[in-house]
Amino acid sequence: MRRQHAVDIFMWVLCGIALALVILPAVDIILDVLIHSAGSWSLGLLTTTTFGEGGGLLNAWTGTLVLMFLLFLLAAPIGVLGGIYLAEYSSLRGARILRFASEMLAGVPSIVVGYVIYLVFVIVFGWSFSVLAGVLALTIMVTPYIMKSTEAALNQVPSNLREGGSALGLSHSLTIRRILLPIALPGILNGLVVAEAIGMGETAPLIYTAGWSNSLPTLQLIHQPIGYLTYAVWTYINQPSAQAHQLAYSAAALLLIFLLLLIGLSRWVGTRASRYTSRFQV
Repeated sequence: MRRQHAVDIFMWVLCGIALALVILPAVDIILDVLIHSAGSWSLGLLTTTTFGEGGGLLNAWTGTLVLMFLLFLLAAPIGVLGGIYLAEYSSLRGARILRFASEMLAGVPSIVVGYVIYLVFVIVFGWSFSVLAGVLALTIMVTPYIMKSTEAALNQVPSNLREGGSALGLSHSLTIRRILLPIALPGILNGLVVAEAIGMGETAPLIYTAGWSNSLPTLQLIHQPIGYLTYAVWTYINQPSAQAHQLAYSAAALLLIFLLLLIGLSRWVGTRASRYTSRFQV
């Protein structure tokens, strides 16, 4: 009994060390960004555009929101529908091909995706640096994650619910829409949050495709570059002036705030969805 107790304590210590190795670097990064950006926070930072190595980040944070909104509109339907196909029609040949393509895309470096979109759409199609080219690059990157999370969420739904839908005379597609998707919604939302977070933190593919603009975003999707926060972080942290460094840290802090708001929204929607789906639990 003493030996078992000692082993239990040892394993709990190892788990605590592993947890600390995950949490402490994250806390250190967040504190470092917040401390370095604290001196530059003002209303002008959010309401003025970037000029030179100074100014504000209005063009960058609004451009980031535009890119993330369009990314959600394009990637979410493709990824969720692809995940449904993989989960519910896995025996078909098309599902095997789709899974192979998804796994291959998930392993392609983001800068390679950006360069391919640059060659095809920016150069060959003549879109120039544009919002749509950047959104296409991000969509190719994050769609495999959405598909995988959707498939995993649907596979966790008890199989007897599928059988119950068939016993009630529901078609397979109706069973998916009315029974399976509501139950799998929290898992699907987690996948969408991860996808949006990945897209929000990318720089390399957007440099090749979206370019950079000191102006506010417009409704023009092609032939018009756009600003975004990761470019400000990547560019101004490498400049020699303290003003540029302040701008880079402020952009990083805004990215962290947007990410926390995104996670909070996902948790809130997931909680409401769990209350609805609890009636299906067996």
